[in-house]
Amino acid sequence: MSYLEKTDPEIYKAILSEVNRESDKLELIASENFVSEAVLEAAGGIMTNKYAEGYPGKRYYGGCEFVDIAENLARERAKQLFGCEHVNVQPHSGSQANMAVYFTVLNPGDKVMGLDLSHGGHLTHGHPINFSGKLYQFHTYQVDKDTEVINYDKLIEQAKEVQPKMIVAGASAYPRILDFKKFRQACDICGAYLMVDIAHIAGLVATGLHPSPVPYADFVTTTTHKTLRGPRGGMVMCKEKYAADLDRTVMPGIQGGPLMHIIAAKAVALKEALTDEFKEYQKRIVANAAALAGELKKAGYHIVSGGTDTHLFLVSFVESGLTGKKIEKALDKAGITVNKNTVPFDPQKPFITSGIRIGTPAITTRGMGLGEMKIIAGFIDEVIKKLDMKSVQEEVAKRVKTLCDKFPLYPGRK
Repeated sequence: MSYLEKTDPEIYKAILSEVNRESDKLELIASENFVSEAVLEAAGGIMTNKYAEGYPGKRYYGGCEFVDIAENLARERAKQLFGCEHVNVQPHSGSQANMAVYFTVLNPGDKVMGLDLSHGGHLTHGHPINFSGKLYQFHTYQVDKDTEVINYDKLIEQAKEVQPKMIVAGASAYPRILDFKKFRQACDICGAYLMVDIAHIAGLVATGLHPSPVPYADFVTTTTHKTLRGPRGGMVMCKEKYAADLDRTVMPGIQGGPLMHIIAAKAVALKEALTDEFKEYQKRIVANAAALAGELKKAGYHIVSGGTDTHLFLVSFVESGLTGKKIEKALDKAGITVNKNTVPFDPQKPFITSGIRIGTPAITTRGMGLGEMKIIAGFIDEVIKKLDMKSVQEEVAKRVKTLCDKFPLYPGRK
């Protein structure tokens, strides 16, 4: 019997149920992944006990010599992986990483440009209910209605007109390559800072499968738990000239003691990301996403922008009138986990939506390949075409379980 099973059987049962859910279902949420056993071990490790306010060599507490080793390893590995001048690995999340950048160089009321949430952006890129939209005067840019991709000429013209202090590039639901050189051009025209949020594409950037923003951006933020396949957390990279101000903003500006067990786990994941195997894994993610999108497109679905260059894609149901909320629920009953998502020019409310977002990082971690993408597309098509048929959902769920059993996940934990 584990310590947890004996001490708190209710939480133990919830954790075991989550292990079974992850093992027995197809995880197609683009922002999720499965970490290695080594990352899990570090994240659940003894460094959770240590308070370490400050930075390596400059802590406010004694006894930090070993957590200093972990944080220095995380920083050095991130610099090696991304080729950046400075990195702060302490942000607890991607949202706090973005907050740290805003607080470093912006004042309340400053003008900022960010991608519209319903066009692929993120809450922290200026949505009015988020702190970013409340503190700063955000002007959103959008994708073209015909192509469903960013028109950089329009972006540059908008920057000339708005004269923002910062332009935010990056997205949570944009399937195409981002042209960071064009974003830099837009910033230079109006003297703006460029912040690039690579939370979704960090693994692709790290392995050269997506162009790097580091040469162009003043600041680059990311999470560590999506394509990077690390623990849940955030990270900020920047030019050396901003390093001292950024570090002061993170601590004591917006955070106190860092989560040293998570920083240790970040270090482990960053070491894994420096391997040749990780680069091959990222290639398979991209290939799987393209294949899955292609199969659904052949089946008659509207794939936003016509396809994908990355790990994710969007399926729009605006023309059919179906909602993302209903499709998400039906697929979940069939053992397929996706998330409802707004699509460009979506007529539905954000909690309903006219689309779903699909990503391949997690199923690729399990070892699934192009053959499985064809099978999964068939599952999705079958459920959507018979959306209200419970018997279809139950039958597909059985076949999903059979498929998942061929690619075991954390077999020692079930």
